[in-house]
Amino acid sequence: MTGVPASAAGGSSGARRAAAGAASAASGKVPGAAVGRAAARSAEGGASGAASDAGHGGASGQDAGPGEVHGPAFVTGHGSVPVADGAGAVVDEGAQSAGVDDQGDGKPARGGKLAAAAVNQASVWNIANLLTMLRLVLVPAFVALMLADGGYDPAWRALAWAAFAIAMITDLFDGHLARRYNLVTDFGKIADPIADKAIMGTALICLSALDDLPWWVTGVILGRELGVTLLRFWVIRYGVIPASRGGKLKTLTQGVAVGMYVLALTGWLATLRWWVMAAAVVLTVVTGLDYVKQAIVLRRQGIAERKAALEEKEA
Repeated sequence: MTGVPASAAGGSSGARRAAAGAASAASGKVPGAAVGRAAARSAEGGASGAASDAGHGGASGQDAGPGEVHGPAFVTGHGSVPVADGAGAVVDEGAQSAGVDDQGDGKPARGGKLAAAAVNQASVWNIANLLTMLRLVLVPAFVALMLADGGYDPAWRALAWAAFAIAMITDLFDGHLARRYNLVTDFGKIADPIADKAIMGTALICLSALDDLPWWVTGVILGRELGVTLLRFWVIRYGVIPASRGGKLKTLTQGVAVGMYVLALTGWLATLRWWVMAAAVVLTVVTGLDYVKQAIVLRRQGIAERKAALEEKEA
C-alpha cells in the first residue's frame, strides 16, 4: 500500500487514509471487511476527497445509518474518520439480545417465532378458560350425582345442587375476568357458550327424566336457546345481536329455578320454585321473541346497506 501513487489513492489525504487502514488491519484493531471498505472509499475519494478535506479542514462527521456499526477511528492529520458503515459485517451485542439475526436486516431470529408461538399457546391456560373447563367437567359429575341411588336421595341431590351452583357461579366470573384482564381467546369464545348450555340442558333433561319437571318446560327453554344460536349464525354477516338485560335476567331466573328443582324441597318452598320456574319460562319466551325481532331488523339493515354500497359503486 505504501508504494501506491497519491493520485490513485485520492491525493495525499487518500494515501494517508489507505496507509492508516493497512496499519490498523495489521494490528488487528479493525475487522477485515471494514478495512476493505475503508480502503475502497479512500481509493475512490480522488480529487473530490482532497478538495473536501481542504475546504472543510477535516473529515465529515456523519452519523451511522440504521443497521450500521461504529468502529474504531483512523487517526490522520485531518481528525477522526469513521472506519466503515459495517452493515452486515459486525453485529453488536444489543442487536443479538434483541432477537435480531446476524444478517442485520431487522428480521427476528429463528427462535423468535417459536417463542411467540409458545406464549400464545400458554395464554390458553388462563384463569377464565380454566373456569370454563371446570364447568365442562362438572357436567358429567352433575349427572352422576343427580341420578345416584335412583335420583331421589336428598343427600345426593344436595351434592348435585352444589355442582350445579358452582357451575353457574363460575359462569358469572369467567367472562368478566376474560374481558377485564384481556384473556379472551378463541377457545373461550367457543367453549364458554357450550359449557353454559351443557350444564343447563343437562339439568333440565335430568329433572324431566325424573318426572320433577314437565317435558314441555324443558322443550321451551332448550328450543329457545337453540333458536337464538341459529339466529346469531343467520345474521352474523350483517352484525352481532348484543345480549340484553332481559336475557341476563332470564339466565339468572333459570339458574335459580333449576337449582330449586334440583334440591328435594317440600312445602311452601316447593310451591315457590314452581312460581320461579313460571317466571323463567315467561322470560325465556319474551326474550326469545325479542331476539327474533332484533335479528330481522339487523338483517334488513345489512341488506339495505349493501344495496346502497353497490349502487354507489356502480354510479
